[in-house]
Formats: sequence, structure tokens, C-alpha cells
Amino acid sequence: MTNISAPAGILVKTSLVDYPGRIACAFFFAGCNLRCPYCYNHGLVNDPFSENLNSLQELCSHLEKRKGIISGLTLSGGEALLNPETAEITSYAKKIGYKVKIDTNGMFPERLAFLFKNKETSPDFIAMDLKTTPDRAPLLSKKLSPDEYIKKTSRTIEILKSLPEDSWEIRTVLVPPLVSIENIDQLASFVPENASWQFANFQNENCLNPDFCKIQPYPDSEADKIIQKAKKTVPKACLR
Repeated sequence: MTNISAPAGILVKTSLVDYPGRIACAFFFAGCNLRCPYCYNHGLVNDPFSENLNSLQELCSHLEKRKGIISGLTLSGGEALLNPETAEITSYAKKIGYKVKIDTNGMFPERLAFLFKNKETSPDFIAMDLKTTPDRAPLLSKKLSPDEYIKKTSRTIEILKSLPEDSWEIRTVLVPPLVSIENIDQLASFVPENASWQFANFQNENCLNPDFCKIQPYPDSEADKIIQKAKKTVPKACLR
């Protein structure tokens, strides 16, 4: 690995929520290709190296120390697939006995496919964010067209469909301007019927776009209606 001692991201030493069914640590890489307006990790997105960041050397040392205590490593961000060290970190962690999960926004299917070319770099679990419908893709990035969003999202989901059913999930945050009961059927059309589709409530705090801090999350009753509608197409849709 190159620049192993350079600042690279934020290390969460112990997590009960970042890897389903496992006690894990998580490493949030700096840098992202999107600018999702509701993002709460915007310190890693807008000006990543203003953060007090950890190095990959610190991550590796932590993994060595915690062997037998934690069993999973989640690589997130930012966007984990942007980092050139993701494959090597995955290989290293798996070699010393960890299961590795990667969180991705779905915009790098080629890089994800590259990881699966070798057993040593193949993640054990993938969580892909499905953020909104194609017509609203420019809200995630002015450089992202609806056609590009469709192409990349579809390719990433094709990779997921080739994996064991219990080794991946689709995630969607219930952000009112991006996800609604009116567009949930269109959103569901991207999701395989057998998918674990995990919804999360929107938190209107510390958003990258301050205007989104003024948006009220869906009340429980409205969120439930959206999820129940999603379940008609994807039975395992649920609120995490």
C-alpha cells in the first residue's frame, strides 16, 4: 500500500450498526463524487483534509489489535470505491480473518466488478445506496445526468444480483425531496424482487445543503405508507 501513513479517513473503532449481524469497525474514506444535499459526512466531501483524519496504518494496527473481538470491517465514505487502496485493504483484512463490507453509491460498477475478479479482494457484503429516481439525479450532482445515473445504477445492481442473496442490500434514505410515495414505484423498478431493501429515516441535522436542515422528515405514518407500497414490489423492504 502506498501512503499508508497519510491521512485517509475517519476510523470508528467499534460499531454495532455498520455491518449487519457483526460487531465491526468502520473506516470512512475522505472524498466523494457526489454532493448529496442531505449528506451528514460533508466534512469528508467538501473539504476532506480539513478533518482530523486517521491513516490506513492506524486502521491496520487497529485490525491487528482487535482480532477475535470484532469480526467485520466496513469501508464507507465519502465513497469507498474512489480510494485506490480499497482493494489492498480488503485483501489485508480478509487475510487476517475479517469479513469486509463495502458501502457504495452505485456509481462505480467497473471498480466493484474489479474487486470480484479475485477471491482475495472480493468483499463479503455490499450495501448500495439507491438515493432517488433518475429525474432527480442532478440534485445529487450537477455533473450527473439521468441517463448516466440509470446506466451506472443498473450495472451495479446486475453485479449484486450475481452474488448470494444474503451478501448484499439496497439502502434508501427517506428524504422528502428525493423519495416520495409518488415516485416509490419508479424507484422500486430498479430493485430486484429478492433484495433486502433497507429504508432509513431522514435526519435534518448537519446537512451538506443547509436548506435541507429546514425540511421536516416524514411522520411515521407517511414513512410507513411509502414502505408498504415498496413492499408490494420488493417484499423484504423495511425500515431499519
